[in-house]
Amino acid sequence: MGLNGMRIGVVIPTRNEAGALPTVLGGMPGFVDAVAIGDFQSSDGTPEIGRRAGAIVVDVSGPGYGRACLEAIRALPPIDILVFVDGDAADDLSAMARLVEPILKGEAVLTLGSRVLGQRERGALTPQQILGNWLACTLIRWIWGKRFTDLGPFRAITRTAFDSLAMADMNYGWTVEMQVKAAREGLLTREIPVDYRRRIGVSKVSGTLNGTLRAGSKILWVIGREAMGSGRFRRRPS
Repeated sequence: MGLNGMRIGVVIPTRNEAGALPTVLGGMPGFVDAVAIGDFQSSDGTPEIGRRAGAIVVDVSGPGYGRACLEAIRALPPIDILVFVDGDAADDLSAMARLVEPILKGEAVLTLGSRVLGQRERGALTPQQILGNWLACTLIRWIWGKRFTDLGPFRAITRTAFDSLAMADMNYGWTVEMQVKAAREGLLTREIPVDYRRRIGVSKVSGTLNGTLRAGSKILWVIGREAMGSGRFRRRPS
């Protein structure tokens, strides 16, 4: 399997996605070499569904989107390209070949599936998600001069580039941390239009007011932290 000799691993963070996971795993392209699921305390049989489908399933050590991704990555065999997919069946996996194509051609090391540039099913993104994405992407453009349209979860990155970013966020700031660090380091990135469906099940983040507020606050905090750390807001000596 793989494409052009490149080994491809898919990472899926989950918590109680039994209703959606069969659709996600059933839609996995044949060129994928390995799938690793990072699951946190699912009570609906999600891990068993993953194992029956041949995925590597990791019972992660604590809550958090970023933690689930990091611990799943550690369980993968040697991989050249990492692809991140949500477990809610909202991502259109038929676009995965288009997502990894620029990487295979050497035109990018990070590709981002943009739901803004693609077609969205009505209601697939909440108004607060649309506003939050716009605000975060605007701040990244102002601070680092890099244009993004979305913080979508469906993305691909070379393993080498991923390791260079030293990803550390354990929860809501995972996607924006990756994009901010890629912008800061001048990595070759490209956005790919992808279609997006209404998720199966209820979102643990955007489905609740508390989750939405916590996610939004964390995204802004990560942007501020990285800006301060890179000296963007430091006073120049007189």
